[in-house]
Amino acid sequence: MENILSILVFFPAVAGLLGFVVDKESARAYGITVATIEFFLSLWLWFSFDTSNAGMQFVEMIPLIPDMGISYYVGVDGISLFIILMATLMTLIGMVSMSITKNIKNMIISLLFLEMTMVGVFVALDAIIFYLFWELSLVPMLYIIGAWGGPLRVYASIKFFLYTFTGSLIMLVGMLFVAYIYHNLTGVWSFAITDWYALVLPVNYQLWLFAAFFMGFAIKVPMFPFHTWLPYAHGQAPTIGSVILAAVLLKMGTYGFVRFSLPMFPDASVIAITPVAVLSLIMVVYTAMVAYAQKDIKQVIAYSSVSHMGIIMIGVFAMNAEGISGSVFQMLSHGIVSGALFMLVGMIYDRRHTKLMSEFGGLASVMPKFAVIFGIMLMAAVGLPLTIGFVGEFLVLLGFYQVSPMMTIIAGSSIILGAVYMLAVFKKS
Repeated sequence: MENILSILVFFPAVAGLLGFVVDKESARAYGITVATIEFFLSLWLWFSFDTSNAGMQFVEMIPLIPDMGISYYVGVDGISLFIILMATLMTLIGMVSMSITKNIKNMIISLLFLEMTMVGVFVALDAIIFYLFWELSLVPMLYIIGAWGGPLRVYASIKFFLYTFTGSLIMLVGMLFVAYIYHNLTGVWSFAITDWYALVLPVNYQLWLFAAFFMGFAIKVPMFPFHTWLPYAHGQAPTIGSVILAAVLLKMGTYGFVRFSLPMFPDASVIAITPVAVLSLIMVVYTAMVAYAQKDIKQVIAYSSVSHMGIIMIGVFAMNAEGISGSVFQMLSHGIVSGALFMLVGMIYDRRHTKLMSEFGGLASVMPKFAVIFGIMLMAAVGLPLTIGFVGEFLVLLGFYQVSPMMTIIAGSSIILGAVYMLAVFKKS
C-alpha cells in the first residue's frame, strides 16, 4: 500500500462525510467501525515500518503550487509513527467508551474530522500542509467543547480558540519568513521541512524565528504562562473531548518543537535551554501545587496534565538522546494515562453528575474494580516503577541531568508532588 499515509489521513474525513447519510441510530456503530479500521491501518503502518531506517518512510509528494514550492508532502519516522498509533487508538477507545446520546451523529462526524487533522499534523512534511492540518484541528474541537460542554462551554471554547489561533498566526509568519530566506539563498521557493533542515541561519535570525515558532507550539503544549486556557477547556469539555485533547492535541506542541525548532534553529535552541527549562520547572511545580488545591477531580487531572507536559518539555530541551527519547516516550505514556484518567472521571460523572470529590468518598466499597484500575492509573501518572509513566520520566531526568543537575533535582520533585496530590485524590474518592 504505497499510499498508506494518504489513506490514514483522508479515510476518516471521507467516512465523516458519508456519516451525514447514516441513520442516527446507527451512527455510534458506524463511528466505532471507522475508528477500528483506522486503528488497524495504523497497526499495518507500524508492522511495515523499517526500524533500521532512521529517515522518513512511506513518503508521498504531489506538487500543489509548484511556483511557490507548496506540495502535498507526507512521511513518517520513528517519532511520528507511534504518536499516530496513539491518536488512532485513543480515538477508538474514546468512541467505544463515549456516553453521549445528544446529537450523537454530529459528535461522531466531528471526531472523524478531528482524527483526520490529528494524523495529518503528524505526517505532514510540508510546512503549509502542516499548518492547514494544525489550524483545522481547532474547528472540530471548538465544536465539541461548545456543543457538548458544561455551563461555561462557550467561554472555554472561545478562549481555547483565541489562544491557539493567535499563536498559530505568529508561527505562520515565521514559516513564511523561513521560506523567503530559502528563496533568497537558493533561488527557488520551498516549504518542505526537509529542505529547511539544510539551511544554516545566522544566530539573530534563528532567535527571532525560534520565538515565532515558540509562540505557536508553547501555547499548544501549553507552557506557563500560556496554560490558562487548558483548565477551562478540560473542565467544560465532554469526556471524549478531554480524552482527545490530553492524549493527542497537546502533543502537537511538543512534537512541533522536535520536528521544527530543534533541527531548524539549533543555536537558538541551545540559547533557549535555560529559559525554557525555567518555564518548564514552573509548570511542573506550580501546577502540581494548584492541582492539590482543587476540589473538582477533573481539574486535578487537568492541572496534572500541565505538570507532566512540563516534564516532556524538559526532555525535549535536554537536546540529547536520553532526553528526547524520554520525552517521546513520555508523550505516549501521558497520552494513555491521562486519557484513561479522564475516562474514569467521566464514568463517575455520568453516574453522580458531579465532579466534586467531597461528593464521592468510599467508592472502593461499591466499585472495587473501578478503584483498582483508578489506583493503577494514578500510580502510572505519578511515575511509579514498573508502570508506563516511569520509563519516560526516568529518561527525561537522566538526559537533563547532563545539562543541569540542580534543575533536574527540582524537576524530580514532580514525582513527590505528583504522589501527594494523586494519593489525596485517591483517598478523597
